[in-house]
Amino acid sequence: MRSPALVTTVEQAIAAIPDGATVAVGGFVGVGHPEMLTHALEQRFLTTGGPRDLTLYYCAGQGDRGDRGLNHLAHPGLLKAVIGGHWNLAPKLGTLALANQIEAWNLPQGVLCVLLREIAAKRPGVFTKVGLHTFIDPRHGGGRLNARTTRELVELVELDGEEWLRYKAVPVHVGLIRATYADAQGNLSMDCEGAIGEVLPIAQAAKNHGGIVIAQVESVVDQIADPKAVRVPGILVDYIVTSGGHRHDQTFAEQFNEAYVVSGGTETLAPMAESERKQIGRRALAEIRAGDIVNLGIGLPETVAAVASETGRFREFTLTVESGPIGGVPASGLSFGCSAFPEAIIDQPSQFDFYDGGGLDVAVLGAVEVDAQGSVNVASLGERFAGVGGFVNIATHARRLVFTCTFRAGPHAKFVRNIKHVCFHGPSAIQRGQQVRYVTERCVFELAPEGLRLIEITPGTDLQRDVLEQMEFAPVLAIDQS
Repeated sequence: MRSPALVTTVEQAIAAIPDGATVAVGGFVGVGHPEMLTHALEQRFLTTGGPRDLTLYYCAGQGDRGDRGLNHLAHPGLLKAVIGGHWNLAPKLGTLALANQIEAWNLPQGVLCVLLREIAAKRPGVFTKVGLHTFIDPRHGGGRLNARTTRELVELVELDGEEWLRYKAVPVHVGLIRATYADAQGNLSMDCEGAIGEVLPIAQAAKNHGGIVIAQVESVVDQIADPKAVRVPGILVDYIVTSGGHRHDQTFAEQFNEAYVVSGGTETLAPMAESERKQIGRRALAEIRAGDIVNLGIGLPETVAAVASETGRFREFTLTVESGPIGGVPASGLSFGCSAFPEAIIDQPSQFDFYDGGGLDVAVLGAVEVDAQGSVNVASLGERFAGVGGFVNIATHARRLVFTCTFRAGPHAKFVRNIKHVCFHGPSAIQRGQQVRYVTERCVFELAPEGLRLIEITPGTDLQRDVLEQMEFAPVLAIDQS
């Protein structure tokens, strides 16, 4: 008879993490992040000096741009390396990477969560076209963020005469995950969590490599009555830590919002005041058709939902979030990753399977910089490195794309000769047959074989003064200049 998972203190569980381990942490911003565990890991290191030389593996960004989430782990000596999908929410990690104090990779979020399944099954990695011709392509850096990072985790291969990228499998030794309830056998359910994430493949990957799985739960119950509600079976769980709700808020912005875990309700978004952001959201909404399956990026793209709600178009299409919700109203800010009154919530790897297979009719995404070929940077602005998150997966495979941004960022041009990081490659999109638009408050561009083509100008905008003189390259003009 197998031994059930050990219900123990957080200190005892964290003490089981050895030096040199690869630690995979689940979560999405603050949704499903095991805050009690990462905080305790930090405290152990600050108190004892161990564990040391860990490799941190995570898919979605986890943090509050301050001290929570993966910011707890940003200590030289505690970390040797970081393999992550998004860095902006954990700026303390980014500081270590940019200072060349750790090995650091930025790889697509969707690839990393699917890769966990391959790691669990001990297969050689993920083979995909996601990342080709971007800074993640090994011909252009392989997603490595500094000089200290020399290992190649991404390989260019040829299959049936076509180029593919192979993202190599790396062993996982420790899984840190979060659920709502555990039963006496260690089975985990996620009744009050706003997303499922990648808890199962994290646990399978660690267990199949002889490692350990530590689960943070709110409480332990005698039995989870519905076996279909078990998201991680107890055979995969080694340690259970009960939080009692401490460091277990549903998101980093809200303690608990029932709307994130039930369906059938109605969410009304507050009307936006007139602004450049609303103007951009209104024009981007015009690119969405009735019946479309849609993904909205964080930030400026969120205005599309607000305008749709205000104009009565919200029920015409279905919004999805890469973390797993389908339908409903995506939450914003530090609750991003949840949706209010979703129709369904699936696990994150399965959501990216759907995205990667072309399931999205249209995606509305942000843009930091755009060049004459229509390539887009979202990973870096000035000295700050944010990373790509799910952007590369979504931008590669959505049938139609709408990039949204203000025309300039104060004194800085956004339409530039050379972008800092190619996160979306315009010429490849032309070859794939994607329809791509770039919406600003001054004008709209589309992607054409000859490059960026100006197709609309906002009333009251002077073409020469407000558009052409504010760009670092000349677009192809396809508007009436009279």
